[in-house]
Amino acid sequence: MKRFETSGEVEMKNGVSKIWGFTALIALVACATSPLGRKQIVLLSAGKMDAMGAQSFEELKAKTPIERDAKVNQYVQCVVAPILEASKGRVSVERWEVVVFKDPSANAFALPGGKIGVHTGILPVAKTPAQLAAVLGHEVGHVMAQHGNERVSQGQLASILLGATDLAVKDMDDSKKRLLMAGLGVGVQFGALLPFSRTQESEADLIGLELMAKAGFDPSESVELWKNMAAASGGKSQPEWMSTHPSSESRISNLKSHVPAHVPEYQAVVNQGRAPRCKLN
Repeated sequence: MKRFETSGEVEMKNGVSKIWGFTALIALVACATSPLGRKQIVLLSAGKMDAMGAQSFEELKAKTPIERDAKVNQYVQCVVAPILEASKGRVSVERWEVVVFKDPSANAFALPGGKIGVHTGILPVAKTPAQLAAVLGHEVGHVMAQHGNERVSQGQLASILLGATDLAVKDMDDSKKRLLMAGLGVGVQFGALLPFSRTQESEADLIGLELMAKAGFDPSESVELWKNMAAASGGKSQPEWMSTHPSSESRISNLKSHVPAHVPEYQAVVNQGRAPRCKLN
């Protein structure tokens, strides 16, 4: 027996169709391509992102203690300098600012506008210069791929989508409206924003792998880094589908499969005598 849609179901379907049509139009006019060939939506100008990155970095410097130890700073600069050299021509940054922060968390970051922050807490986890290079190559990879712009743009689109949904269903029955809005909220979170973030992290891993190899750091050390990171976390993590980052197992497996392609680049730098010799102690 054929089932006919109710007027409420038709109304809901029409409202959702209009919303997704509007979102698709925005995506069409704001499309970019990542260094690995993935299509992206970027709504903000590079200048706007650079300004946001610079402002955020100044705020961090104002409220976070800065590591002044000369040996620590020289070590970080020794590792990051060849990474940045390898990125030249692929990122619109002429001059980078690198600051080591006194922070126990195992973290580092790079912001649009050429700002890099390294927490002292990453140094015991990234046990070798090559492992630190994997961290910093990954972070520079985020900037190269405009992941910051992409994330901000995704957030804007999510807000537009949910706001437009609320408007489109304003005459719908309250119970149906709440159900649709809740469903779209979960759909945006787990169906779009989180998977995109995992995609960006994996993309930055692979860009970082290339950068560290071209800079003269053994790419296989990226795998050891993530083993250390997994050990440092004590195995505590959310299920991957609920996380903004790939699981350590996924990252290690993905990196292992791509390391062999970058070994010749690394060996070429070593054979030319250009491999960095960075030491902390």
